[in-house]
Amino acid sequence: MKAKSAAESEVIMTHLVMPQDANPAGNLHGGVILKHVDTTGGVVAKRHSRSNTVTVSIDRMAFKQPAYMGELLIFKASLNHVGRTSMEIGVRVEAENLRTGEVRHTNSAYLTYVALDDNGKPTEVPPLKLETETAKRRYKEAELRREMRKRERELEEGKKLCQPNKDQ
Repeated sequence: MKAKSAAESEVIMTHLVMPQDANPAGNLHGGVILKHVDTTGGVVAKRHSRSNTVTVSIDRMAFKQPAYMGELLIFKASLNHVGRTSMEIGVRVEAENLRTGEVRHTNSAYLTYVALDDNGKPTEVPPLKLETETAKRRYKEAELRREMRKRERELEEGKKLCQPNKDQ
C-alpha cells in the first residue's frame, strides 16, 4: 500500500451560522460545532483510506471562544497519525465575522477514525508520508495522545489500578 501525505487528504469546510444553530442569546450550540467537526474529520479519513470510516473517539474538544449567529465557521482538518486501521485527525475551527472580517480560533479537537471494509470490519489504511517538519511534529504529538488514550482505556477497564501514595 502506497504511503500518502497529509496534504493529499486535508480539507477546509464552512458553515454559515443560522438561527436554528443558535440559542436565544445568539451563541452557536456546541452540538452544532461537534457535528461539523465530526463531518469534516470524517471526510479527511475517507479521503485518506478511500473506504468507509467510523468515529472511534473525539479527544479534548476545547471551546476557546463562542461563535455567533451570522458568522461563517471554517473547519480545517488534517491527518496527524495513521495506525494499521486507525487515523487521528486534527480539526481547527475558526469563526469569521462577515461584517468586519475578523477571524477567531474558536475550537480545536482531535478525532480518531477506523477504516472499514465492505463487511464492516477494520481494514488497513495507507501509511502516512511525513514530508514536512510540521507533519513530523504532529505525528509525534499524536503518538503521545495515542499512548494517553491507551492508558485511559486501561484505567476504565480496571487493568491498571492507581497505587495509593505511601506517604499519605
